[in-house]
Amino acid sequence: MKNILAVILAGGKGTRLEPLTRDRAKPAVPFGGLYRIIDFTLSNCINSSFRKILLLTQYKAMSLDRHINLGWRHYFNREMGEFIDVVPPQQRIDEQWYQGTADAVYQNIYVLEKERPEYVVILAGDHIYKMNYESMVQYHQETKADLTVGVLRVTPQEGTQFGIVQVDTENRIIGFQEKPANPRTIPGDDAHCLGSMGIYVFTARFLFEQLCRDATKTGSRHDFGRDIIPAIIDTHKVVAFPFRDENRKSDAYWRDVGTLDAYYEANMDLISVDPLLNLYDDTWPIRTFQANIPPPKFVFGSRGEQDRCGRAIDSVVCQGTIISGGLVERSIVGPLCRVNSYSHVADSILFEGVDIGRHSRVKRCIIDKGVKVPAGVEIGYDLELDRRRGFTISDNGIVVIAKDDGLEHMLQQGRG
Repeated sequence: MKNILAVILAGGKGTRLEPLTRDRAKPAVPFGGLYRIIDFTLSNCINSSFRKILLLTQYKAMSLDRHINLGWRHYFNREMGEFIDVVPPQQRIDEQWYQGTADAVYQNIYVLEKERPEYVVILAGDHIYKMNYESMVQYHQETKADLTVGVLRVTPQEGTQFGIVQVDTENRIIGFQEKPANPRTIPGDDAHCLGSMGIYVFTARFLFEQLCRDATKTGSRHDFGRDIIPAIIDTHKVVAFPFRDENRKSDAYWRDVGTLDAYYEANMDLISVDPLLNLYDDTWPIRTFQANIPPPKFVFGSRGEQDRCGRAIDSVVCQGTIISGGLVERSIVGPLCRVNSYSHVADSILFEGVDIGRHSRVKRCIIDKGVKVPAGVEIGYDLELDRRRGFTISDNGIVVIAKDDGLEHMLQQGRG
């Protein structure tokens, strides 16, 4: 689809995911051991035959930029007009940081116009789902819409965190509420609302006109959901496109992993016998950077001692990891980790290069890249102790250890 330009918004701070976003953008946070959050949106683009992609970044973008260079550039042939370009704030129009989602696109309007697209697809880079965007563009063409908004069914409780749309019998949007306290339900279905997915298909010329209009509007927050959509639903054709899940499960899968607990639960989805998110479907592959490292290995600490057997049960274990006489249960272990003898990892997420020392125990933890847990340490068993140590504790009691946190010093402080 040569006349389509995909624009992925990947510039959010991700403050609710701190400390995981202390040194990286939210879309660059690891997910499922092997992937980054951004990989799902990018894989959807590739699987939808989108070959022109702009990735708009802002905060702490170095890790994300490196991931794109290592894992994604080779999918595109510049000589054939294909590209994935990481675009940092250039302040060509304004000297401020991006003020909202619409402002992020507006400040790069010259980059978009240069490509002369017929349609522009606006995407968020921080959600986990599978979707064929091409079918949404086709729906946009068939309905002759000015704007098409991707929507999914959510409960009224969930709807408080979404932009909520109201539609008529032909799926034309006739009302829009941004994160309302009392979301309007679907007529005839009081148990569900229609929530905006933050996915938009614009006819390009119309998009440019609306961005320029909004940029000069006093009091605008320059946001698609808060400003652009409400301003045009009465004067232009704005339609809703119901989410069509490519996950091939009985229930549609879409996750916003914007909080530590939501991130943890989405990862834990992957370790069940029949996970809600199917990563093993070769008809809709999820791509990422694959480093040239050896396969995982499970070894005994000492032959014949069952409690020292290197084991992983109901877990995801990535390449390069060595389970050396330790036990891993219901966990996701990233690449190049080491779980040493007599140690126990349970219900946890280990990022790349984590080292769990001998006789250590961690439970319900998220441990960031390269952290070395000293021998004989327990984390996640006494939350009050973990708070005194200075660890981040989520609302649901997940202990999060950031990289470069001076772990040994924090552990010593906690003993006092």
